[in-house]
Formats: sequence, C-alpha cells, structure tokens
Amino acid sequence: MKICSSGGWITLDKNIFKNNKINEELFFYESESGLKIYLMPKSGYMKKYAVFATRYGSNDNKFIPIGEKEAIEVPEGIAHFLEHKLFEEPDENIFDKFSESGASVNAYTNFDQTAYLFSCTDNFYENLELLIKFVQNPYFTDENVEKEKGIIAQEIKMYQDNPGWKVFFNCLTGMYHNHPVKTDIAGTVESIQKIDKETLYTCYNTFYHPKNMVLFLVGDISFDEVIKVVNNSEKKNIKPGVDSIIRIYPEEPKEIKEKYIEEKLVTSIPIFTIGFKDDELGLEGKELVKREIVTNILLEMLFGKSSEFYQELYSEGLIDASFGGQYVGHKNYGHSIVVGQSYKPEVVLERINTYLEEIRNEGLNEEDFERIKKKDIGSNIMGFNSVEFIANNFINYLFLDFSFLDYLDVYKSISFEDALNRFNKHYRKDNYTLSVINPV
Repeated sequence: MKICSSGGWITLDKNIFKNNKINEELFFYESESGLKIYLMPKSGYMKKYAVFATRYGSNDNKFIPIGEKEAIEVPEGIAHFLEHKLFEEPDENIFDKFSESGASVNAYTNFDQTAYLFSCTDNFYENLELLIKFVQNPYFTDENVEKEKGIIAQEIKMYQDNPGWKVFFNCLTGMYHNHPVKTDIAGTVESIQKIDKETLYTCYNTFYHPKNMVLFLVGDISFDEVIKVVNNSEKKNIKPGVDSIIRIYPEEPKEIKEKYIEEKLVTSIPIFTIGFKDDELGLEGKELVKREIVTNILLEMLFGKSSEFYQELYSEGLIDASFGGQYVGHKNYGHSIVVGQSYKPEVVLERINTYLEEIRNEGLNEEDFERIKKKDIGSNIMGFNSVEFIANNFINYLFLDFSFLDYLDVYKSISFEDALNRFNKHYRKDNYTLSVINPV
C-alpha cells in the first residue's frame, strides 16, 4: 500500500510526505523488526497523542499461527481478554505508571483491531517508551489468567443488561448466520472459561508481531527522538514474522438469518436497530473506502437530521434525537444500521420501507447529495486540528489497506451516480433485520 498517491500530497523524500493545501507533513520509518511508525508533526500543539495498534480483533478466531502449518480455532473473546492482560505486570500497575508521568492511557478492542493509546502534554518520550515496553512484554500466568476470567465475566454480564449494546448485537445476530461479527467482542461467559495462558501466548506471538502492528504519533514531537526511543525500547531478538497472517472465516450466506428479533430489558422507551446487510463483498483498499463513504452519504441524505423524513417522523413523535445511521464495511462483512428509540418501532420500520420505495420510484435529490458531500469534506479538513481524529482515522484506514492521506481525494471523486447505484443495490426489502428491546 502506498502511503499516499494523490490528493495534494507530495513526496519530499522516501520517508517524508507533504500537503501544501492543508499544510501538513507525515514522516514514516520502518524498524528492523518490521514495525511501521508514522508521525504527523503539529508544531505549537500542547497535546501529544500516540496509538500502538495491531490488526487483530474479535473476528480473528481461526488462523494459522506463525511458524505453524495447520489452522487453529481459539475461544471467542480472546482478543479482548488479551488486551486486558497486557496491562498486568508482575509488580506494578501500568495505569499508575502513566498517571505518574502525566499521561492518560487507554485501550480498546473491536472486530478487527486492538489499540493501546495515551495522550499527554509533558514527558512524551518517557510515556512512549512505557507504551512500547508494556505492549511488547506480556506477562501471563495460570493464576492471573484465572483471576481475569472472573473480571471479564462480570463485564460481559453487565453488557448483557445494557439495552443499547444488546439491541445492536441482536441485530448482528439477525443479519449474520456464521460470521464472527455477530458475536460479542468480549465473547461469552462460557467461551472465556476455555482461555489459558498457552493460547494467549499463541495469539500474542502471531498478532502482536511488529510486522502486524503500527505506531502512529501526532503532536509537537521530534521524529529523530521517536526513532531513538523505538530502537531502544523495542524487544530484541524477535522471531521473523510473516507479511500476511492467514485468517480463516466461515462461509456466510448472502441472505439475512432472521427478519425480527425482540427482547425485554429495563428501559423506559423501546429502542431499535435496523440493519441492512451487504451481500456484495470482497472489496479492498480504495474501493472499499469509496463504498463506505457513499453509503454514509446516503444515510445522511435519507435519515439525517436535515432530511425531510427525519423532520416528519420527529414532528409526529415517532422518533427522537437519537435517530440516525452509520455504515461499517470490511472485505468479508458489511452493514448499514439505523438506530433510535420509539414507542412504535414497527411503525418506524413501516414508514422507512414506504419512504425507500418512494425514493426508488422518484429518485434521490442531487442537491442534497452535493450539500452533504461539501459539508463532510469541510468537516474532514477541520478534523486535522484534532490529534485524536488524525491518529485514529489513519490507523483505521491503514488496516483497510488504504492511506487516510488519500481520503479527501476519494471523497471528492464520488458522483451522484455512485450514490444512485449504491442505494438501489443496498437498501432493499429482503436484506434487513429489525432488532427491538422493549421495556420489561
């Protein structure tokens, strides 16, 4: 993948890229172990931000470990479990260490990646060294793994009682037959009981190899100093990695699994999620990102707060300000979701179906398309004032084999015709699931 290919970015030398339109630079370095390091300098910024991420998430439960020939299947939730365990050291608390250095540290696991991050104003290089060392030095024992099972089991139970969490995963369960995206990122209480230290080390040694990881930094930072810290902090004598880990996913039918899923939990108002399942998969890189952009433009056109449909349902009391949509897409799964709360979720769905049928007959509004596109491009440019926006987006798109530096160029290339084609293929009557959580 090229670091940048267009959009006003020019190559000053093989490791420095510049965009005069938005007055930004990007530095790149690859360490001896294969770790890719990026820095976007922000002169004069007080806040500094670092993300150390691996292309490894809750979907990656079947794979061929580095050095092996046969695939293995590991328990659901192990990527999230591993994220928790990396914060544990034999005698000290990682959170306390960062706090003492004036930094705020956090981590997250999603379907496709795990990231460790911190922000600070002072002591950046000391905190960077700490980040690299704790992520690259796992400490798993039989005892601390067993202890963690109880902690994560409580977390899973807590989320099972969360209406917003449940309505979303119930919708995924309704859309997908086999794909692991339908499973809670933390796994189940039963699945995490099967995790042991040996399996954790197998997953760690495969997915936390530097070749599968990225370090992205933003702020008033010296790149020479960053390289020095990385070279001094990186674990030595790391075994050779592979350019591409072999991950295995089950066959997934194009059709949805269930049309309607209902559950009762403690909530004052019924909440709902409508999921439209993608059945045209296999896109990568630029084409995948283009589909994401055009689908999110459509969702804003159809269901955004400025749409006539939103205003109509809102004035009738059928929806409130929580109503909205988002698209998530990867090479082997993808879906649009429309969420909200309503005393009559089935009526909302009925109105959506009628509305979509009207658009199929009458067409989309090109002026709305151009207005939303222009607004989003402006928001994206403004986002470069946020260190978190830059780093998080760069990591997310890098793991889709796409450079965020080319994002605006791809956005500008999208036509109204692209939106029409996508609407007709994606928003149909045969590819959606309605998930509802009603009050007990």
